[in-house]
Amino acid sequence: MYSFTRMLRVALILLLVPAFTFAQTGKHDRKLQQGIEQLLTGFNGTVGVYVMQLKSGKWAGVNQDTIFPTASIVKVPLLVGLFDKIDKGELQYHQELVYRDSAKYGGSGLMQFFKDSSKTEVSILAALMMAYSDNTTSLWNQALAGGGERVNQLMEQYGLKDTRVNSRTPGREEIRQKYGWGMTTPREMSTLLVKIRRGEVISVAASERMYRLMCKGYYDETALTQIPPDVQAAHKTGSVNDSRSELVLVNAPHGDYVFYVGTKNNKDQSWTESNEAQVLIRRISAYLWHYFEPRSKWQPTYRPH
Repeated sequence: MYSFTRMLRVALILLLVPAFTFAQTGKHDRKLQQGIEQLLTGFNGTVGVYVMQLKSGKWAGVNQDTIFPTASIVKVPLLVGLFDKIDKGELQYHQELVYRDSAKYGGSGLMQFFKDSSKTEVSILAALMMAYSDNTTSLWNQALAGGGERVNQLMEQYGLKDTRVNSRTPGREEIRQKYGWGMTTPREMSTLLVKIRRGEVISVAASERMYRLMCKGYYDETALTQIPPDVQAAHKTGSVNDSRSELVLVNAPHGDYVFYVGTKNNKDQSWTESNEAQVLIRRISAYLWHYFEPRSKWQPTYRPH
């Protein structure tokens, strides 16, 4: 019994070390911190930001450990859940599926317009979820992944204590009323994307495939407008009336950097390109690009006024 207990403790320690290391190591960049804080001045809502340059470990943050609604950014954990099943052989990436009208869900996405009985496959569900933030395929993927409970177990496994799926997940009905489909913190969701980038989620092969899917997003009119179009970036946006957020990992010439901007309780709930939160995300993205790439002469055609 002693031997088994000791082995279990060691296993738990090893499991938690990567998340603890990511959260605790690295140097707090005070200049970057001041720049971020200045950008947030006067925002009409609650905002959280986490930024880290992967190579140096330098980071800055404001409310980086505060919980924010994910909106569609929850689809990143759902993608992990889907690839967990693929890695186990319980699903095949090109496995054929049949779409039924009963799966239709409104909002963003394309599959809701498919004809009943249309043939599709798992890879298409994954691609539509990440590229077009397709709600119909996302809920389908959540079910294929084993449901919100299984996805939440995976998030716990990777050391993420606040990143959770709430919708259609038993026991989380009350917290869903507050945060919606999912919840996370700026630091935790950044952590998850960095782990994917480093090949540490599910497997190296699964991480690489997930990362490729995250580099093909259709919704590129916010943070990505402030990054040169020939620079690759993995990203995911999430938007509901009072919350606009974005997750980005930029493969910049002088080193990758990741950032997450989360907002909630937003006064401006408009659905225009001049929405206050979206303008803020553009400003932060522009600042970070020039902070980490100070010699870049590239200027965006879309200015974040």
